Amino acid sequence: MKKSICVIGLGYIGLPTAVMFANHGHKVHGVDINEKAVNLIKEKKLHIEENGLQERLESAIDSDFLTVGTEPVKADVYIVAVPSPINADKKANLDYVRSATASIVPYLEKGNLVILESTVPPLTVENVMMPELIKANLEFGVELFVAHSPERVIPGRIFEELISNDRIIGGINPESAKMTADLYQSFVTGKMHETDATTAELAKVMENTYRDVNIALANELAKISANIGVNVWEAIKLANYHPRVNVHLPGPGVGGHCIAVDPWFLVELDPEQARLIELARNTNDGMPQYTARMTMGILSENNIQDAKLAVFGLAFKGNVDDMRESPSVDVVTELSKHTIQVNAYDPHIKNNNIPEQTQLLEEAIDGASAILVLTNHNEFLDINPSELGGLKNRIIIDTKNCIDREKWENAGFKVYVLGDSKN
Repeated sequence: MKKSICVIGLGYIGLPTAVMFANHGHKVHGVDINEKAVNLIKEKKLHIEENGLQERLESAIDSDFLTVGTEPVKADVYIVAVPSPINADKKANLDYVRSATASIVPYLEKGNLVILESTVPPLTVENVMMPELIKANLEFGVELFVAHSPERVIPGRIFEELISNDRIIGGINPESAKMTADLYQSFVTGKMHETDATTAELAKVMENTYRDVNIALANELAKISANIGVNVWEAIKLANYHPRVNVHLPGPGVGGHCIAVDPWFLVELDPEQARLIELARNTNDGMPQYTARMTMGILSENNIQDAKLAVFGLAFKGNVDDMRESPSVDVVTELSKHTIQVNAYDPHIKNNNIPEQTQLLEEAIDGASAILVLTNHNEFLDINPSELGGLKNRIIIDTKNCIDREKWENAGFKVYVLGDSKN
């Protein structure tokens, strides 16, 4: 049975979700407080980058199954997909979840379903959403149904994973979970795993915490490898041939709206027990500083003074335009503190978000003492190093182990790789 759906939040998760439901025959109204984003969507233009989104958006709007605005409307289902960032003190900022929930209260009617998709600290549904929803004067689990079904997708592959990934469905009661599972089955081919809301909240945060701790291990191994003369990338590859080992990969830090944020939810919730989680988070948060020190050491080793660096990549991961919590920005900031001139170039980010950013590759490398690769965009992998002109020195520092080392060395570059002392 097709539903009318109101999606609150039209960002990296909310907009693709709204489009998917609309493309599968549900009448969807998307809401965002960002009027510029809303106006762009009305014109079938994107304010975010995601593979396959443009054509799906056009189809949804042209079919009249998707409308957008800045205010909610009456609907059968309300999906909240707003940010849940952390503040400077590493505490969860749930103001967006609270205000989004409050915004739909005047529209709620008997039989409605409210779904939270945002990744949040455990007990957010119980302690943040339900105190707002109770103002609708509807009995929970009988007249008003509430569930948490956290997004589990990765930028660049959102539509593929929206369809194929299993979903966790956490309801405030079994009927809430069942209603939510039935709704998502209109396009999800993965399995539905029904549970309670708090368990669903914890499970999603656990997923990202596992990855963060594993990356912290990889980053520690990278530092050790560099100290003892080993290539950590080769060592990890060999270790992962073991059938029960899956060491993740090191890098200049951890970014994005999930892995760099969610573990702090558990530290805040129970700091006495979350000591390993906190240590891992601090380890990964320290990698931009480590990367900056490594870079300065390489410059010194090559007797380079008054250095100018061409930084390749500002997004937190390859082939997306997402700079949320990006360690690349922290690396640039740290290098700039040491009077190193930085020109940063990212082909996926069309607007200059930091003073050091340029929109031209040629400008970034002009007079550069070295190239520092911080994001593994395909555009950087496809560069022909023999055609790069204007460089002062032919040095490249690869923090993602992504470039073709032999190709760059054959072009006369000295290649340095994070976690590899064999440079």
